[in-house]
Amino acid sequence: MGGYVLAIDQGTTSSRAIVFDGNQKVVGSGQKEFTQIFPQSGWVEHDPEEIWDSVVWAVKAALKKADLKASDISAIGITNQRETVVVWERESGKPIHNAIVWQDRRTASYCEKLKKQDLEKTFTKKTGLLLDPYFSGTKLSWMLSNVKGARARGAKGDLCFGTIDTFLIWRLTGGKSHVTDATNASRTLMYNIAANDWDNELLDILRVPKAMLPEVLDCAADFGVTEKALFGAEIPILGVAGDQQAATIGQACFEPGMMKSTYGTGCFALLNTGPDMVRSKNRLLTTIAYRLDGETTYALEGSIFIAGAAVQWLRDGLKVIKAAPDTGDLAAQADPTQNVYLVPAFTGLGAPHWDPDARAAIYGMTRNTGPAEFARAALEAVCYQTRDLLDAMHKDWKANGKETVLRVDGGMVASDWTMQRLADILDAPVDRPTILETTALGAAWLAGQRAGVWPDRKGFAKSWARDTRFEPKMDEKTRTVKIKGWKDAVRRTLSAG
Repeated sequence: MGGYVLAIDQGTTSSRAIVFDGNQKVVGSGQKEFTQIFPQSGWVEHDPEEIWDSVVWAVKAALKKADLKASDISAIGITNQRETVVVWERESGKPIHNAIVWQDRRTASYCEKLKKQDLEKTFTKKTGLLLDPYFSGTKLSWMLSNVKGARARGAKGDLCFGTIDTFLIWRLTGGKSHVTDATNASRTLMYNIAANDWDNELLDILRVPKAMLPEVLDCAADFGVTEKALFGAEIPILGVAGDQQAATIGQACFEPGMMKSTYGTGCFALLNTGPDMVRSKNRLLTTIAYRLDGETTYALEGSIFIAGAAVQWLRDGLKVIKAAPDTGDLAAQADPTQNVYLVPAFTGLGAPHWDPDARAAIYGMTRNTGPAEFARAALEAVCYQTRDLLDAMHKDWKANGKETVLRVDGGMVASDWTMQRLADILDAPVDRPTILETTALGAAWLAGQRAGVWPDRKGFAKSWARDTRFEPKMDEKTRTVKIKGWKDAVRRTLSAG
């Protein structure tokens, strides 16, 4: 069949579908943006129906571009924005509320209430996560409390809960499959990552009926088959992973100590720790990197809420750039004598601070500060935040004397200026691969190897190829001064400070 695999990459701002051939090359793609809904300050929602329509459109567009029929596709792999919550009626498939997005902070006070009850240790021990509005569990609890009759209907089994992957699989299979994978489950605050099962104690605390929850499968498994009426033929869904885990797989970070960082709407760094669940002492997350053939590989993760979203803000909010790729060129023109810092806490701060109440701030402006300095500050913020994560990871997991090399992907890594500045701030090499679609590639590999048309883990790792290595060039004194300024800016921004 030519080894064609279709990856559905359902992201925070757009849905994409990419067709890869048997050599893991892109032969067709489709992409459609959808509406971002902001009902209140700090609240972020999506319309699940609009997401569904965008996915169907993107799949059809990708098949058309590739000049293929659905019957030519061996398998589908799905990757998705994680932690985003959808609840729908089991009978009709109709959502009962807009999806509550991972960026949404409406449950900050609920998380504080649970912390005051000394419950964070319980959640962290079982899930590897912290009590933060970022994760699915408190969002789901909010929805059940605020949509009339939802909790009672959930207990009766009339409602289904899912992260975006689960909702899409339900729709693609015509309601036959209510499933998720271990990586998405591990981000819900309801899944015990040591026992690999939903945790009854956590469900009771959050008042979530177990009847609503999907079955949890390995990342490469039989998730169901698409309805023939959708694309013209049935296609098996054989791979699923949350977007950051899919990128880890797509970057072939299969060995302990390997690290990747994805720069999309947010920035997420994952360090493979193998079969060991490393408990962070520096407010990082312990999470499932992937589960294959029943064997779980764990990771340390650092989550930054705002990366590319700061560039969107420059474009759509301030209107200082026309298109995102312009940012690097503009940043390069910035006055080197100005130290302007943007702390992009538009929706709070993620790791290692976990401050949902912090709000964005800019420091160091003068009368000469203009668009170029804003652009540089937005891009540098991503570099500084990555440095914070890397420092925390090194404290938690010793690199055994090996040099840390960061494999990067996501929309922002196309900018040479940003990647060079990242290497400079990290004081470590940064490797950009030839295939930048690593999130989609990871999902495709899960499905392709399950279908028997793509290579196994070892063969896939050999095929990973580097496009560019960015080596640090900044002198130590400059780096130290810049990082000190960043730390001071963050300290001033934290809500408790």
